[in-house]
Amino acid sequence: MTQSVLIVDDDPIQRRLLDAQVARAGLRPVSCGGGRAALDALANGEAGQIGAIVLDLMMPDMSGIEVMAEMRRRGMDIPVIVQTAKGSVDTVVEAMRAGAFDFVVKPVSPEKLRAALDNALRMRAATRRHGQTDTAVAAAAPSLGGSAASAALRPVLASAAKAAASNIPVLIEGETGVGKEWLARAVQAHGDRAKAAFVPVNCGAMPTDLVESILFGHAKGAFTDATARHEGKFIEADGGTLFLDEVGELSASAQVKLLRVLQDGEIDPVGSKTPIKTDVRIISATNRDLAAAVAAGRFREDLYYRLNAFELRVPPLRERRGEISALARGFVAHFVGLERGTRVRRLSEEAIAVLCRYDWPGNIRQLENTIHRAVVLSDNETLLAVDFPQIAALLAADPAKPAWSEDPGTDHREPPASEQMEKPWSGNERRRDAPAFPLRDANGQIRRMEEVEADLIRLAMAQYGGRMSEIARRLGIGRSTLYRKLRAYNIAVD
Repeated sequence: MTQSVLIVDDDPIQRRLLDAQVARAGLRPVSCGGGRAALDALANGEAGQIGAIVLDLMMPDMSGIEVMAEMRRRGMDIPVIVQTAKGSVDTVVEAMRAGAFDFVVKPVSPEKLRAALDNALRMRAATRRHGQTDTAVAAAAPSLGGSAASAALRPVLASAAKAAASNIPVLIEGETGVGKEWLARAVQAHGDRAKAAFVPVNCGAMPTDLVESILFGHAKGAFTDATARHEGKFIEADGGTLFLDEVGELSASAQVKLLRVLQDGEIDPVGSKTPIKTDVRIISATNRDLAAAVAAGRFREDLYYRLNAFELRVPPLRERRGEISALARGFVAHFVGLERGTRVRRLSEEAIAVLCRYDWPGNIRQLENTIHRAVVLSDNETLLAVDFPQIAALLAADPAKPAWSEDPGTDHREPPASEQMEKPWSGNERRRDAPAFPLRDANGQIRRMEEVEADLIRLAMAQYGGRMSEIARRLGIGRSTLYRKLRAYNIAVD
């Protein structure tokens, strides 16, 4: 069956161009004129047929970033290729943080779009083949003992071990993807409820009108579609631990009910006349500033202090840089075991050096997805720096980025040779960043000079925001020469 690609762009001309390119690639284009229309199409059953999405970032009704956030909230794991006319580093970082699989700068050539779509569809096929597997963080992250933890994480693990010894409510704070659920599971695993149920609930992904039913259950006939009695998450977690992820997203009415549970240990199923006693330990997590939400009146102050009896803050991965190497190797081993058709067996030292230099705005989850992508797409036994082109491009766009950022608390010394990167084609000469675009073609041959030059100009256009004088100065050519090359390589100027 022909795979479908969802094209989301408010510009009808751009949609027609992309439709034609997608169709010529042997795929079925499905077009939407805005973000809300795209979400409606996905909600109406299109999600199962869509293999990839080409998403414009700047749209009047809903930005591409907002579309990806809503997709994530609804649990839609479809590779998204974002396209932008500007392509600034900040824009790209924000898109990657939001979960973008790849990015292209308008106007994208048919070859580049086809390559991005091929990679996205391969990733989608791998995800469907294996389903939603448990994260490999548990296998790669350090235990509460902290022997492999960075200096930034060790105090957190020590505090978590103390929390595990009691049933005190715990609030875990930290950016998206830092491993909050892993830490919650570790707290439970080291306590007296280790053998009981651990029930995770994403509060941000629950439909507003069903939150109370999902959490507290409902009686038969409580509402129109309640054809049978439903036991909620609190009953499911009875005797164990309930993990409330993104707890700051709870509605005001759900906050009131949750507060009563914490105070009295009783839940009120929707439509039931009799409260039910429960014995549940609450561990909650948020990537927001709940104290600020309390001050703004968006979150109940009394509930905040109930949940925040014991606070843990998980530092972002950029503050735990010393863990990246072990995490990356653990993820490679994990996905190699899943992807039976892959030839990948290991990470090269140069690839590890690239990964260690990046700041990972999406944290461990982004690192995990990046490794998964590389394992799926690589045809080699060893992953090289060129297998991480998006990361290399972002590093190349920030030349001031040091070759190594020390983990707080570590000795002030030069990194070992294993943490440095070497040019694969020279063997001896050191370099500070990887190329932002491939220098070899698919057959391993050096690309034509015109192709490399065109890519270099596109990179400069993206990095310097289309400022022609600055671009010409950085490239060492005159403005008239730059314009002539733009025309020759068919690179549009906004």
